Amino acid sequence: MNAGKIIGLVLIAAAFAGGLFVGRDRQSAPVITAGSGGSAYGGGFTAVDNQLTVAGNVKAVAGPPMSDVVVVVKAGESIQDAVRAAAPGTTIQVMPGTYSETVYIDKDGIRLIGVIEKGKRAVLDGQGSLNDAILYSGNNVVIENFTITRYKGNGIMSQAGNNWEIRNNIIVDTGVYGIFPQLGQNGVVEHNIVSGIEDAAIYVGMSDNIHVAYNDVFDSVAGIEIENSRHAIVESNRVYNNTGGILAFITPGLPIKTTYDVIIRNNFVFSNNHANFGAPGSTVSGIPAGTGILVMAADDVVIEGNIIKDNKNAGIVITDHYHAANVTIDPESDPYSDGVKILNNTMTNNGWEAIPDIRALMLTEFKTGNPDIVRVGPTKDSCIINRHRYITVGLEDFKECEFTHTASTANYLLPTVPPRQIDPGERGKIAYLGVCTGCHTYGGRMIGPPVQAIQALYHDNPEGIANYIANPERKRDNYPEMPPQDYLDEETRLAVARYMLKVKS
Repeated sequence: MNAGKIIGLVLIAAAFAGGLFVGRDRQSAPVITAGSGGSAYGGGFTAVDNQLTVAGNVKAVAGPPMSDVVVVVKAGESIQDAVRAAAPGTTIQVMPGTYSETVYIDKDGIRLIGVIEKGKRAVLDGQGSLNDAILYSGNNVVIENFTITRYKGNGIMSQAGNNWEIRNNIIVDTGVYGIFPQLGQNGVVEHNIVSGIEDAAIYVGMSDNIHVAYNDVFDSVAGIEIENSRHAIVESNRVYNNTGGILAFITPGLPIKTTYDVIIRNNFVFSNNHANFGAPGSTVSGIPAGTGILVMAADDVVIEGNIIKDNKNAGIVITDHYHAANVTIDPESDPYSDGVKILNNTMTNNGWEAIPDIRALMLTEFKTGNPDIVRVGPTKDSCIINRHRYITVGLEDFKECEFTHTASTANYLLPTVPPRQIDPGERGKIAYLGVCTGCHTYGGRMIGPPVQAIQALYHDNPEGIANYIANPERKRDNYPEMPPQDYLDEETRLAVARYMLKVKS
């Protein structure tokens, strides 16, 4: 496949086999559906006895502070020392200043709040040598008001915690991910500014009941990515000058095999034409520059009310695993995007430099012009309204949607859910899911090498993996350097190594 291509189309005959049809001139009047009123979306997540109501545009899921204990960290002191000494439920206020450290939170109810004084913030500066700024595995964690910069791995990463709020942070140049909640339920990411990230500025991985809103993300490979996650709403974000704007994915080879029930609405998605600088061979390195919204193998995705403009490849691309670059097929994952629903979006000036494969696909429908919406590969139960507004490719079998809006679906958040309970016997499994799968899939390449390759190298030596986790050294020139995970205790490192050697998918 050509470099930088995620929908690498095969021969024209294969396009027909994928369910596409030769276009026809249709002179009949278009079906015009009003942009307001009409039926509401009836799908999506519902929870019995969910009484959560949200006033305004700030959503709280972590619950009120668990105690009235407040600890203040001043410039020159250590945030990690304060976390280590804190009881669960402590609020830690961090005064303006520069802190060069990694903060690891393994307690519940910690509220880590940067204090802003006359515009000055607490700055976490990795100085280009530290890997992660803030890692947390606790539940009911709140992180607010920091500037985070010059880390090699992640700005803020959660590892198997529930009920988290990440809000009002400025994150610049933190390596692989900016904000990376992994393996959690009930989380909010809002009012953050994130830029300069070589994978995803905001990446939600293997999580449920998520709200991503009011963020400003730019100058990254992927802007916002919902991956192997369910019941997510992405709304009112400004997403620009990334390689790809907003993505809803299934990455094959991860333990959670599905992405579904995602609403992408009311976002500004424009000028996502940045050259792709993702790690060679990684999944996101296959995104062609100029892709506004990308749906790959995700189901029941609603795309509504977005302003999508000036994306040179296409405004919306819907594809499957078989037409994606840098993807290894997982027989346990459904590779197709089904139930995609496209409602009233404002689209203009997209697709003026579409990749040759899209141009070739347009020829199969005798279409000219610049594509707003492209679909590749089979799909079922998908629909669109006001299709006459757009230049579309591959949407001949999309039905007319029976609804016009999702206004009755305020959010998919829940009242505070129970903390994740980790049985001591599952310590290795949870660490694998919450940490390792952020960079490793079972059979293909994500960021690091496949788990199968690691199993072959260390098949009877879990101690070797455990030691490597704490103090890694670069073994492969074509992979990025693995960051040390020495914040994990020795027992956890050995448990995750043993689990990794026996996992089968």
